[in-house]
Parts: sequence; C-alpha cells; structure tokens
Amino acid sequence: MLRLGQKVIIVSDSFEQNLPIGDYGYIIAYDRNADNAFDYVVRIPKINKNMFVPAEDIELEETLLQQEVDRIEREALIDYALATKNEELFRKIVNGENAEEASSDGAKEVQSQQDFIRQINLKAWI
Repeated sequence: MLRLGQKVIIVSDSFEQNLPIGDYGYIIAYDRNADNAFDYVVRIPKINKNMFVPAEDIELEETLLQQEVDRIEREALIDYALATKNEELFRKIVNGENAEEASSDGAKEVQSQQDFIRQINLKAWI
C-alpha cells in the first residue's frame, strides 16, 4: 500500500476517465469502500484535479526509474558484448542470466516426478 503524500506516475487509464498518462500526482487519500473499484484519491497538479484511481493505474516514481535504469544497463551490456564480440556474454544477457540454473532445475523436476511415481506405486502396493 502506498503512503499518503507519495509521488506517483499515472501509467494507464483502465476505466477511461481521461487520466493524463505519464503525468505525476500525489496520493492524498485512500478509498477504503469495499463496494468501490478505486483504491486511491490522487491529486494531479497539472490539471488541478483530484481523481479516484485504482492501484493498477499508478506506479511509484522510484519503481519506474529503477525499471528504466535496468533496461538501459541491459542495452549497454548488449552493445558492449557486440562491440567486443563476446558471444558468451551476449547469450547470457539475451537468454537470461538464469539459463544455467534452469537446466539443472529440469533434472531435479524429473527426479521428483520419479519419486512421486514410486510413492504412488508404494501406496498402491499397500
């Protein structure tokens, strides 16, 4: 739950209430009514209005900035890998950094499935 007074960015307009997407606002109240689809009342200084918004339509400014930093960092690493012709680094970035762990998880999953079948057969035998 977001705190009162926090700066948020409007990222979508799910109820088509003409929210200014991309603009910032400040949380001024919670809407605790269970019969209502809206979660917050946001003050939007640019249009000088208070608007009811659901939680999905707003995002913290810090979160959006961190996502942008991660995207730029990933693009820079890809550019570096291409410039230095480092195929291993490029594949690691493009395919995801947990590619090696995923292959080992698959072996564990097969083993656990075999254990499961053994347990079922044991219970059927009893």
